[in-house]
Amino acid sequence: MGLFPNEHETIDGVGRALRSGRRSCVEVLEQCLDRIAEWEPRIKAWVTVDRNGALEQARLLDEELRSGRCRGALHGIPIGVKDIIDVAGMPTAAGFRPWSGRVAGNDAGIVASLRTAGAVILGKTVTTQFAWIDPPVTRNPWNLERTPGGSSSGSAAAVAAGMCLGALGTQTGGSIIRPSSFCGVAGLKPTFTGPMDGIVPFAPHLDHPGPIARSVRDLGLIFMEFFRLEEAVTPPLSGCDEVENLLAKTFAPLTRPPRLGRLRGPFENRADAVMRAAFDRAVDALKAAGAEVTDVADLFDFDEVTRNHRLIMAAEAAAEHAGRLAGNPADYKPMIRALIEEGNAITATAYIEARRHQEELRANLFTRADGFDALVTPATLGAAPDPSTTGSPAFNSPWSFTGAPALSFPIDLSPDGMPLALQLVEPRLLRECDLFETAQWCEDVVRSAFRRRGN
Repeated sequence: MGLFPNEHETIDGVGRALRSGRRSCVEVLEQCLDRIAEWEPRIKAWVTVDRNGALEQARLLDEELRSGRCRGALHGIPIGVKDIIDVAGMPTAAGFRPWSGRVAGNDAGIVASLRTAGAVILGKTVTTQFAWIDPPVTRNPWNLERTPGGSSSGSAAAVAAGMCLGALGTQTGGSIIRPSSFCGVAGLKPTFTGPMDGIVPFAPHLDHPGPIARSVRDLGLIFMEFFRLEEAVTPPLSGCDEVENLLAKTFAPLTRPPRLGRLRGPFENRADAVMRAAFDRAVDALKAAGAEVTDVADLFDFDEVTRNHRLIMAAEAAAEHAGRLAGNPADYKPMIRALIEEGNAITATAYIEARRHQEELRANLFTRADGFDALVTPATLGAAPDPSTTGSPAFNSPWSFTGAPALSFPIDLSPDGMPLALQLVEPRLLRECDLFETAQWCEDVVRSAFRRRGN
């Protein structure tokens, strides 16, 4: 595995090969299935692999390409789906034994959108139980003695190991950014308000669905299909050249160096020494390429945000799970059971005050970060820890709290060979397109600097 993918490992590159006729959808899928056969016994990223259903999808999509028609960037691209997101005909167990036979009747909205866009839905990936922090069975492809992170554990591990080209995850605290970072891939937590139908809720005022992929551009190619009209049974099919011309203009990198705000002080200081050194090297490379990086020390009260994020999460998790826990106490894992019990003790007054703080910060974050294309932070406190934990969401939960879009991509390897990542945050809501442009510029710079150091 390489920290930065080759063209044939990305959605963008594989998609071009499919549209030009150099590869077939079945061939791409079979390559992923071969990787599953090789890696899955050790990594345990999947709950369900729908081999036959995926091959049937791929054959139909090949027929469309042979007729000169294409659905778009995801035509023929194998995608994994976190097992709290419904896929028609497959169980959505959410890591909860009593739900192992709970078969979804319909696709979740985002799955329906991706399927309509031509994605091959390969199967369901492992989640921590109900997307909380009890450690999963999944292991990190970079080192089987390290956690892949959570809760989108299987999605990140499967993409990292080449078992699929992209995957869907969800984030309530740090459950997309953290596993993506630990597994050396890219992750996007979009603006709050993403489509949640057909997704098992955890904390409805904090839950975000989002993509995981090998590159920033690949994230954009998945994300742009999230809101395709579900009413369209099939999208308007275009000629492959027409799709190619459209995609060439989509999510291009910035044409000027970005203005970045670096969150110093108590925020950044939580990173360990290895992460701080790697992050400093990345920021130095960005500055050398022309980025204007300004230190920001007082964007918000970090401790207050962390406290209120936890309060809302616990209270809403209790509301979702208290009755189910009472009926199935032995089937709940210890950490989620403890969170539910914590939530049961929260008063209505405390919850309302925390929600008021959330709405105030959500409304005013842009004015506090005015003038920046993005905020830049480490994505995690350090490299992936051992499998007894899924790691800390400290650098991610503020953006789940505010709803601001956040994106991560790898920047370096630790001395023991584990991925380290950078996080970019767009302080303006619903500005993912701007974030992709900024992030592609930064990713290009950091990748070049990494390779110049002889990696």
